[in-house]
Amino acid sequence: MKLKTLLASSLAGLALFGAAPAFAEGPALWKVADEDTTIYLFGTVHALPEDVEWYDEDIAAALNSSDTFVTEIGMDPATEQAAQAYAMQAAMLPAGTTLRSLLNEEQSAAYEAALGKIGMPAQAFDQFEPWMAGLTLTMLPLLQQGYSPDSGVEKILLAKLGPDTARDALETGEFQIGIFDTLPQDKQIAFMMEAAEGVDEAKATLDAMVAEWVKGDADALAVIMNDGLTDAAIASALLYDRNATWAEWIDTRLAEQPGTVFMAVGAGHLAGEKSVQDYLAKRGLTVTRVQ
Repeated sequence: MKLKTLLASSLAGLALFGAAPAFAEGPALWKVADEDTTIYLFGTVHALPEDVEWYDEDIAAALNSSDTFVTEIGMDPATEQAAQAYAMQAAMLPAGTTLRSLLNEEQSAAYEAALGKIGMPAQAFDQFEPWMAGLTLTMLPLLQQGYSPDSGVEKILLAKLGPDTARDALETGEFQIGIFDTLPQDKQIAFMMEAAEGVDEAKATLDAMVAEWVKGDADALAVIMNDGLTDAAIASALLYDRNATWAEWIDTRLAEQPGTVFMAVGAGHLAGEKSVQDYLAKRGLTVTRVQ
């Protein structure tokens, strides 16, 4: 799996899909609706630099008209703290085993070199399973160079919600952690090594992806995302299986509960074949691009 896909998956994706219609420039926004329910689908980026401007009148109108705001997981402080605690517990290797003991000589050299580039000692993550080290090596270089979860799309949207807007979540933090924690060890190591080998290019790659996301260039972002989807097991675990489940959630919500919903999920889930939109189409539901 290439660095661009690793970044997209770890940050919930940045690839959107579809022909580039004549919409005003801005991140892509879709909706699916029936006679009494409208659900907006908005692709997010979980960490951004502070100076990225993306919130516009079309997004504001959709958000302000919604009575329910849905994210991948609950984003209140208590839920986030519980998920972080669970992740730390799940990521621990058995006593007597270190992360570097799982690597061959070539992998160990590349991994230790990557840690050195971000100012971390070689033993920094020895107690962790490879998936946790991989996520950290994906995020830490970006955090060191100006990307912040506090500037991420969900955080900004949450701050703009009205006091009466209900909140809901598609998954739990424990479920998302389990996606990584249950990957076979060789897949975890491959995931980690991809992050280690891409430390130098992480920011430049994500800068380019964010630029396309802000413009709403769906074709360009689809190419960036799909070019790296080479591991079927990881792609299914991180994207496709969840997309199918979310499409079922949307279908059920349309059928059972009227109202307007703003669903903010990682933009990689709104990407091409086996995207949320694709699974909705298989259910006979029409998705319309709003912006």
